[in-house]
Amino acid sequence: MAEPDLRGLSEQRHMDVPESEAHSFIIKLWVEDDETGRTVWHGYITHVPDGTRCYLQNLRDILTFVGSYVEGIGAANQRSVGRSWLKSWAGRKR
Repeated sequence: MAEPDLRGLSEQRHMDVPESEAHSFIIKLWVEDDETGRTVWHGYITHVPDGTRCYLQNLRDILTFVGSYVEGIGAANQRSVGRSWLKSWAGRKR
C-alpha cells in the first residue's frame, strides 16, 4: 500500500483544547469485490463522544457529518474557517 501524501498538512502545536470544545471522529474505510467482480469501497464515520455513526456513500458524506458538529461550536468566523478547511481537504487530489 502506498504511503499517503501528507504535504500541505501542518502539525498543530496548540492542542490544549478542553474536551467540551473538541470532537473526535473515527473513519473506517475498506474495499470489497461486488457480485460482478468490481471493487467497491465502503466505510463509516463515528463521532466518538456520542457514538453517532454514519455510513458513507461517498467521501463528501464525511464533510457533511463533521460539518454538522463543527457548526455547533465556536463563533461564526470559526465555523467558516472549519468548513473552508473541510472543503479544501476534500478537494485535494489523491
